[in-house]
Amino acid sequence: MVIINGNAVSFSKPTTIGAYLDENQYRRQRIAVEKNGEIVPRAAYDTTILADGDKIEIVSFVGGG
Repeated sequence: MVIINGNAVSFSKPTTIGAYLDENQYRRQRIAVEKNGEIVPRAAYDTTILADGDKIEIVSFVGGG
């Protein structure tokens, strides 16, 4: 079980942050991802596997004026 933005999510197979983002239609250019309190570099999204007990925060940047 992984906690993503406060919601419990389970996966039937190993999943990377990048796969989760793509599945949920996040625009990678407009977000930041934190895993267990540490910022995950964008270059690592496709290689960082979500593990049981991880806490993920995905923050979207909103433009405006």
